[in-house]
Amino acid sequence: MFRLTHEGGVARLTLDRPNARNAIPAGGWRELAGLLGSVEGRLLVVAGAGGAFCAGADLGDLPALRRADMRAALDALRGLAMPTVARIDGACYGAGVALAMACDLRVAGPNARFAITPAKIGVSYPQEDVHRLVALVGPSQAARLLFTAESIDGAEAIRIGLAELAGLDEAAILANDPASLAELKRAIALAGEGVRSDAGQDRRFDALIAGDELARRLEALRRK
Repeated sequence: MFRLTHEGGVARLTLDRPNARNAIPAGGWRELAGLLGSVEGRLLVVAGAGGAFCAGADLGDLPALRRADMRAALDALRGLAMPTVARIDGACYGAGVALAMACDLRVAGPNARFAITPAKIGVSYPQEDVHRLVALVGPSQAARLLFTAESIDGAEAIRIGLAELAGLDEAAILANDPASLAELKRAIALAGEGVRSDAGQDRRFDALIAGDELARRLEALRRK
């Protein structure tokens, strides 16, 4: 279901079930959580094979889905210290949107389509994922997506905040210091939880200011 590769500081996690538009079976969430424990590098890129990102949970396998397994996988993705990017092209539906929202950034390709469709089949959406959706697009747009279950294209997803970018230069992230990126990611997460100040973040800020990497990068800038 999932394929993980590493090259040049980039970990690439590919949903590789194209015959089912990369729909995730019930057992796939445990597989995903396990793979995320072995991710290395400075950036994780999540994408789908065969022209779709993820059509959601496998409907034929839905009664076997355990919310705790899905939550563990999405929280593991969200909790990675490195930046994470979802590259979305083709279908991104239901649980696929939850997977994309667990990443730090969402890049909408030219054929991207987004839809959150639990109301069509008579189920709800995990509260944690509704919370992330509302944080990204606001309550009114979240209501629109959840109540209508209609699909939107990538441009509309960018307009309302469900996706941020139509393209991303991965090298722009890789050029930056991994420790700095990890601290900035943690700071963003804390800010999203309403934390205005944090003693641990202050200590890590001071440590980076006093560290060798700052001196090395400042010297490189001076040489330019």
